[in-house]
Amino acid sequence: MADRKDSASAIAVPEDEESTPTPIPTPTSTPTSTPTPTPTPTPTPSNTLDSPVKQIQIEGLVVLKIIKHYQEEGQGNEVVQGVLLGLVVEDRLEITNCFPFPQHTEDDADFDEVQYQMEMMRSLRHVNIDHLHVGWYQSTYYGSFVSRALLDSQFSYQHAIEESVVLVYDPIKTAQGSLSLKAYRLTPKLMEICKEKDFTPEGLKKASIGFENMFEEVPIVIKNSHLINVLMWEMEQKSAVSDKQELLNLSSSNHLEKSLQLLMDRVDDMSQDIVKYNTFSRNVSKQQQQKHQYLQRRQQENTQRQTRGEPPLPEEDISKMFKPPQPPPRMDTLLIAGQINTYCQHIKEFTSQNLGKMFMAEALQGHNV
Repeated sequence: MADRKDSASAIAVPEDEESTPTPIPTPTSTPTSTPTPTPTPTPTPSNTLDSPVKQIQIEGLVVLKIIKHYQEEGQGNEVVQGVLLGLVVEDRLEITNCFPFPQHTEDDADFDEVQYQMEMMRSLRHVNIDHLHVGWYQSTYYGSFVSRALLDSQFSYQHAIEESVVLVYDPIKTAQGSLSLKAYRLTPKLMEICKEKDFTPEGLKKASIGFENMFEEVPIVIKNSHLINVLMWEMEQKSAVSDKQELLNLSSSNHLEKSLQLLMDRVDDMSQDIVKYNTFSRNVSKQQQQKHQYLQRRQQENTQRQTRGEPPLPEEDISKMFKPPQPPPRMDTLLIAGQINTYCQHIKEFTSQNLGKMFMAEALQGHNV
């Protein structure tokens, strides 16, 4: 089976009906299993640059399109992605439409990603639909979305489009009975670090960057028209009662087992990073001892030469003689810690629901007795 190419290497936005848009290349992330979308800057109102996005209003049709996209093209841990379209109103981001990234393999050499996206933009403009980029979406497998690829992709979007967000859809959790759709943005501190590309331990420590303040979650409000609300009410009235009772099932599904397995894998990765850091610390300490011993020997030799009336030895650059060991990458460790925190939150939510059902069943059983 041929390997899949990145879903989109550039996104072109038509700026004028008369002109031909030209995509602006932006940095892409390192090759991973997650495709990396890259936006082209679009003009935003000046009054929105000073007001961060505090709320996201998303149309119910957009949510259905995202779910349908995964059901049609997502398989297991296969990641699907797409573009979010809409507009910014004061401090509220309104997502009114979306379209998926095309899936293709390296064998599809004739496929032009940029041309496809430009045609989509022109088509949406011709039917008077919002065509401004406001972010992107992607699916996730058991909450495994905190990665360097997502960070680089969101930085590219947020650097070009101030108010852009990434929507993360979890189909596994949604299948448990509750819609899992969350919106994230990079924090201002992390944006500054990414702009300067200073991912050293000193730079991250100076900026006070930790796994808990790398991403900020933005609250989502799903909006439907009155006709859709009436239709949903009628569908709920016609739904079978047995389907509603499935949410009261006391048996634990394999969702918890799989989440714990993924959590253990990430903990193992963190343990390996800790071993690398301990090795780095030992090497630094050993090098400091070698420097100290070298300086002591140098001082003793100069003292002996001075007693013999000889000139002291010429000074040498110690930094060239003892090159400091390279510290392990700190950003990867922070991303692993962030993913561990996400797994823990998902497990906490899942187990709290199960515990609530068990306490309710215990109360009902005691009442019947």
